[in-house]
Amino acid sequence: MTSKNGKCKSFIHKRIPITSWLPRYNSEMALADAIAGVTVGLTVMPQALAYAALAGLQPQYGLYSSFLGCFIYAMFGSCKDITIGPTALMALMTYQQVVNRNPDYAILLCFLTGCVMILMAFLRLGVLVEFISQPVTVGFTTATSVIIIASQIKGLLGLSYQSSGFISTLHKISINIHNTKLWDAVLGITCIVILLLLRKVKDIVIIDKLNPSNRRRILSKFLWLLSTSRNALVVVCCSLIAFMLQNNYGEVPFKITGSVRPGVPPVQLPPFSTELGNRTVVFSEMLTDLGSSIILVPIIAVLGNVAIAKAFADGEPVDATQELFTLALCNLLGSFVSSMPITGSFSRSAVNHASGVKTTLGGIYTGVLLLLALDQLTPYFYYIPNAALAAVIISAVIFMIEYEVMEPMWKANRRDMIPMFATFIICLFVGVEIGIVVGVCLNIALLLIYSAKPKVTVEKIEIDSEIEYICIKPNTSIYYPGVERLRNIVLKAAKYQLPVVIDCTLMEDTDFTTAKSISSFIKEFSSKKQALFFYNAQPRLLSVLTPICINNFIHFDNFDDLKTVLNELDKERIPNEDAIELTNLSPTSEDIPINSTSKDIIKTYEEPLLTSTNDIQTPKSN
Repeated sequence: MTSKNGKCKSFIHKRIPITSWLPRYNSEMALADAIAGVTVGLTVMPQALAYAALAGLQPQYGLYSSFLGCFIYAMFGSCKDITIGPTALMALMTYQQVVNRNPDYAILLCFLTGCVMILMAFLRLGVLVEFISQPVTVGFTTATSVIIIASQIKGLLGLSYQSSGFISTLHKISINIHNTKLWDAVLGITCIVILLLLRKVKDIVIIDKLNPSNRRRILSKFLWLLSTSRNALVVVCCSLIAFMLQNNYGEVPFKITGSVRPGVPPVQLPPFSTELGNRTVVFSEMLTDLGSSIILVPIIAVLGNVAIAKAFADGEPVDATQELFTLALCNLLGSFVSSMPITGSFSRSAVNHASGVKTTLGGIYTGVLLLLALDQLTPYFYYIPNAALAAVIISAVIFMIEYEVMEPMWKANRRDMIPMFATFIICLFVGVEIGIVVGVCLNIALLLIYSAKPKVTVEKIEIDSEIEYICIKPNTSIYYPGVERLRNIVLKAAKYQLPVVIDCTLMEDTDFTTAKSISSFIKEFSSKKQALFFYNAQPRLLSVLTPICINNFIHFDNFDDLKTVLNELDKERIPNEDAIELTNLSPTSEDIPINSTSKDIIKTYEEPLLTSTNDIQTPKSN
């Protein structure tokens, strides 16, 4: 009974992390969480309004999407620094489903995102995000950043047009650029400059010779707070300017947000049908309209959230399944309060971390502040200029353009740039969903190409100046894409009328197809009465080969036993005058004669070729 209770308690602590640390919660932690939570709340408010506009929704939907995730993550989240809410990437993917439609599509997408995540969590499919490699992620985030920046030119310059897609946006900008509103452009560009300058304020080093401890610490903290709350400060100042111009001159020279629906959103079921163009769109048709985004939005959301968790985990393991389950609840329940799809925000999580948050309860304070804003502050959102919100978005996503990774990627492995550029270009010119699918497929194709060309070393080994044999050593596990290459190498080696030994030291595993192919060339060696042995096969490899290679599968774990058998074969061997001279064993046309002296390398099947016997580890003779 005690053992069962212990397992149950451990399971509860794992799936509801708040239960493990809440008994140790104290006033010091509460104060730190309160400061961090309020700071994040001041950051998320202007961002939420801006991301709602980016998603093609009314401003209040940004706030609707921001508060519930804070409460849910406080109970179920495993990383104290993460804050859940709308992000630029989720807003962009939502916009592609909302454009020329209505907010019901965004809310339904949020609900379906939660459902797919719940299914992935129960099936423990969080590991699928590992298939999206870093080059694909870089191409995707860089492309979406460029798309987002292009989409905000409209608000930044005070233009009016409808567009869908990057090319369409550029075209509409080019034909409407002459309609640029001077005051919108001045305000927007000024806001960007101020935001970028305030971003660097926290890095100023304070030197105070009179009182180097207290005064410097207070001033540094003030500069950090000024830098952290820059979005809120810029939006508030611009709103005050718009308010004073409205009161004093009766009009505002730039476009403003307008009315924001006040109050907390009602709790209701997500829309499973909607009215669009004077007709009713049923649930099945809405699913068809949403298309691949039902799968891709959850995957992208999980990818971002797990990446943030790993960034702030300080080397500790991240439970991807728990993060997936928590994010699923945030989206699933968020859809009941009219939320669009949400995930972890890296910028706000960084603010949370820098603010000294101690536990996930910091999100409670952020959520409460957002609820108060919905209830009390919505009348004041009326005067927020669109250009200021556009500046907030541009200043945030411009740093998501990861151009700095290109140089180390070029130096490390140039082939990784293929999926990166393919993802980037297709996301820009075709669509972000198709872009990431193509990027992942290209990445898998490259992996298959690599596995189809396994690195294999071939040597002639001479023991005690008497015994000779051909040693074939795969330098990795071989699976079905690379089995034909191994087969060609082994059959090529058979021409030299010497025993062939396949050294399996580094070949830890294989598959059924490879095992069948190995069985076939074992039979060929047996029919020619030529020796083929396997040396140092790992238990996992043997478990696959033994049931398939039933006849004449001879393997040795001890080199002395192998040496004894080779010695006996050498005594029985009759020199064959017709044996081919020992040359390159390459199955290709690149035949380069090599000396056949003891332990000379015949060929290493890799790029680049090995040029010294010091690069090869061969079995040691006694």
